[in-house]
Amino acid sequence: MPLYPHLFTPLDLGFTTLKNRALMGSMHTGLEEHEDAPERLAAFYAERAAGGVSLIVTGGISPNPAGCMYVGSSMLNDASQLARHIPITRAVHANGGKIALQILHTGRYGYHADAVAPSAIASPISAFTPRELSAAEIEQTIADFANTASLAQRAGYDGVEIMGSEGYLINQFLVERSNVRQDAWGGSVANRQRFAIEIAKAVRAALGPNSIVIFRISLLDLVEQGGTLAEAIELAQALELAGVTLLNTGIGWHEARIPTIAATVPRGAYSWVTRALKPHVGIPLIAVNRISTPEIAEAILARGDADMVSLARPLLADPEYLLKAQDGRALEINTCIACNQACLDHVFEGKPASCLVNPRACNETELNVVTSQQPKTIAVVGAGPAGLMAALTAAQAGHYVTLFEAGPEMGGQFGLAQNIPAKAEFSETLRYFTVMLAKFNVEIQLNQRVTAAQLAGKFAEVIVATGVVPRVAKIEGIDHASVVSYPDLISGKVPPKQKIAVIGAGGIGVDVADFLVNGMHTEREYLAEWGVDTTLSHQGGLVAPQVHDSGREVWLLKRSKGKPGAGPGRTTGWIHRIGLQRSGVHLWGGVEYLKIDDAGLHVRHDGVEKCLPVEQIVLCAGQESVSDLYTQLQALQQSVHLIGGALEAGELDAKRAIEQGFKLALTL
Repeated sequence: MPLYPHLFTPLDLGFTTLKNRALMGSMHTGLEEHEDAPERLAAFYAERAAGGVSLIVTGGISPNPAGCMYVGSSMLNDASQLARHIPITRAVHANGGKIALQILHTGRYGYHADAVAPSAIASPISAFTPRELSAAEIEQTIADFANTASLAQRAGYDGVEIMGSEGYLINQFLVERSNVRQDAWGGSVANRQRFAIEIAKAVRAALGPNSIVIFRISLLDLVEQGGTLAEAIELAQALELAGVTLLNTGIGWHEARIPTIAATVPRGAYSWVTRALKPHVGIPLIAVNRISTPEIAEAILARGDADMVSLARPLLADPEYLLKAQDGRALEINTCIACNQACLDHVFEGKPASCLVNPRACNETELNVVTSQQPKTIAVVGAGPAGLMAALTAAQAGHYVTLFEAGPEMGGQFGLAQNIPAKAEFSETLRYFTVMLAKFNVEIQLNQRVTAAQLAGKFAEVIVATGVVPRVAKIEGIDHASVVSYPDLISGKVPPKQKIAVIGAGGIGVDVADFLVNGMHTEREYLAEWGVDTTLSHQGGLVAPQVHDSGREVWLLKRSKGKPGAGPGRTTGWIHRIGLQRSGVHLWGGVEYLKIDDAGLHVRHDGVEKCLPVEQIVLCAGQESVSDLYTQLQALQQSVHLIGGALEAGELDAKRAIEQGFKLALTL
C-alpha cells in the first residue's frame, strides 16, 4: 500500500483520468509577459509535470484588454498569440502531465484606467475606479471567455479554469458589495449569479464534452456584503448543470483583511469550508490553501473534505514534491514555508516570481546544478541559510564539502527565527538541509570555530558565511541589567518579563514583538481571533474577532517617523501590524532614546519626554557583519568567497542569503 493512498488514487473524470489527486494551482509567475515566456514557462511547468503533478493550471490569462491586471499583461484573444502557448502545452504533455489555462478577468482589480466592473465601485486595493459594464458589454465579455477557451484548446491545453473567486470580475458580479445593478445582471441572487453561469455554459459549448472545465468558486469571501454558503451551494449546483468538470474552492478576496495563505495560517485551515459544499454537488471538489506537506494533503482527502488538493507554492519550493512523497522520500521535500517573499511579493513588485527556499523556481532555463568534471575540496564556514545552501549545492555538483559551524546546531539566524510563531515553518527548511546534506555526504563539524590558519592551503575554495552579530545601540545606560539581546530572548536563554520595550521595529523587532504577545495557534484559535465564521451562516463569512490577551504590555519603538509594526514583506506586512494592534502592542514611531535606568526606558515621543516603566528592554537595533575570517584568508592568498549576512548585514534577508549561496556554488 502506498504511503499516501488517497493522494495517489487516480481520479476518473469520465472522458479522461487524472493519475493522482494533486492539482498544481494557478500562480501568476511574472514570466507570462516576458519575451522568452514560451521557453521559460515550458521549462517551469515541464519540471512540475515530470515531478508527478496530475493537472497544472497556468497563471491567469485575460480574455480581453479590460480584464488585464495592467496594461500589457497577458491575454489570449487572438490566434496570433497561440505560438506563445504551444511550446508550454507540448512540454507538459511530453512529461506526462495535463495542463489547463486559467481565464482571469480582473474587473475592478485591474490596475489601469480602462478597468470595468458590474458597478462603478472602486476596490480598496486599486487606485482606479472601474467603469460599469453595459448589458451589451457583459454579453461580449461572456463571448470573450468562450473565445479564449476555444483558443486554449487550439493551443493544446487540456481544458481551462474559469477564475470566479478571490474578488475578481465574476466574483464581483456575485455579491452586493460590488454589484448594485438593478437590471438582469444584478439585484436578486439569481441575477447576480447569471454572469458566472452563462460564462460556464459558453465555455463548455466552445470546448465540447471532452475538455476539462474547472470553475474556481468563492466559498468564503471574508469581506462585508460578501456571499453566503447557501448562495455558493446554489451557484455550485448550477455550474454542475452547466457542464463544469471540477470545482476549485477559493477562500477570501484579495482585499480581505484576514490572512488565508500566510505562515500565520495553520496548515490546511480552510478545508472544512470545502467539506461544507461536498454533500451538495456530484462533481469533484478541490481543497486549497496551506497544504504544505503530503501528510496534510492525505488527511484532507482521507477525511473526505475534498476529492483533490491544490498545491501552488509547495510546487514552487519543490517540483518533485509528489515524486518524493510517492517514493517514500517525504523528508527530502523542500517544504514551502509560506513566507511569500519571493513569490507573491515579487509579482506585486513587477518582478518574476521565485522561491526563498528554491532560487531555481522560474529560473529553470538559467540556473541548473551541473556535475563538476573537476571536483574540489570546499570549506563552508557558517551553517546559516547562506552556508547551508552553498554547502548543499556544491555537494550536489560533486564537490567534497566540509561545513564548519561554531555553535552546537545548524541554522544561524534562520534557526533562531523558527522560535517565532509566524516562522515556525523555518524548521522545515532546516530539516530539509539536514537530510540532504547527509544524502550528499557533506562533512559537518559543529562546535568548530575555525581559524584562517586551519583553512588556508587545505581547501581549494573557502566560503565564508559567518553571519552577523546584533548591533549595540548607543544609549546612556545600555549596560543596565534590564537590557537583553534578541538572540538571548528568542532562544530562551533569558525569559521574557511582563512589561517590555523593543528597540527597533524592522523585521527582527516585529518578530520579537510577535514572539512576546502571540503564541502558536490551533486552527480553531486562529479562526476565532481573525473573526472567521465557522458556522458559515453570516454574510461574507465574518464574525467579531475574539481579542487575544497575552498578559504582557509591549512597546515596539523606532526612531523614524510613522507607525511601526509591518516588518518586511509587501503582501504580509499588514498581517503583522493588525496582529500586534489586536494584541495591544504600543506602536510608536519618531522615538528618541534618552537613557535607561532602574525606572525604565526614558524616551522623547511626539516632543514629550516620557519614561516607559518597563522591566525588560530588547535590542533589535540592527546587525553587524562578521567577516574577519574572510579578510584573514585573503591575506593568506586563499581563494575565498563571502556571502550572506557576513557580506551584507542590513535588514536580515534569508532570500538574498540563500540565493547567494546557491549561485556562488554553481560557479565553483
